[in-house]
This record gives sequence, C-alpha cells and structure tokens, in this order.
Amino acid sequence: QVQLVESGGGLVQAGGSLRLSCAASGRTFSSYGMGWFRQAPGKERQFVAAISWSGSNTYYADSVKGRFTISRDNAKNTMYLQMNSLKPEDTAVYYCARDTSGYSRTYDYWGLGTQVTVSS
Repeated sequence: QVQLVESGGGLVQAGGSLRLSCAASGRTFSSYGMGWFRQAPGKERQFVAAISWSGSNTYYADSVKGRFTISRDNAKNTMYLQMNSLKPEDTAVYYCARDTSGYSRTYDYWGLGTQVTVSS
C-alpha cells in the first residue's frame, strides 16, 4: 500500500513563497511519476504540476508556470513543489498523487492534502 503525506503548507502573504513536500512510503517511488493538484473551496480539483519518474520531464498548468517548480529526490522518496510569487488565487488544499506509471499523468494514489492560504 502506498502512503503519501504532504507537508509545508501554511499562511503566507501575497508575493511570498512556500515549499511543499510529499513523502512517499514504499520502495518503488523512483519508478513512478508524481503530480501536484489543488482544490479551492467550492471548486473542482485542479492539476498543478507533474514530474516523470526520473525528474527529467515536468509539466505545469498555465496558471503556475514560471512561479512554481516541481522536483523530486528519489533517494529520499520525496517530491517537492516550490511556490514563489504566490497570489491569493493560489489559496487551496494541495494534494500530491502518484502516477500509474513513469509519466502517464494519470494518478491512482493520493495524499490527504496540506492547506495553503495566501493573504492579500
């Protein structure tokens, strides 16, 4: 069973930065792509960023391109989301997810989320 645990959320002013982490259990972390999603109150869950199993491929939603950076450390079974120039519209619960393969951008395991709140 795969477990994903997000951390690093919090309250930050607009223009500030946060780094989210996603710690994964199991020995097969390095074989799978990973992704970040977010869900704001009253809205559907939205894709944020994806990374391939090796980290060599990344993909971003237009709304975060140039501001957010996804990365991973396979030796630590951890994925990251560096968020810079945060805006109030980035406020949401952020979830990490495991890809069904190396980089299909479909996901089968999800964390419980971490709250990010950006004040204006």
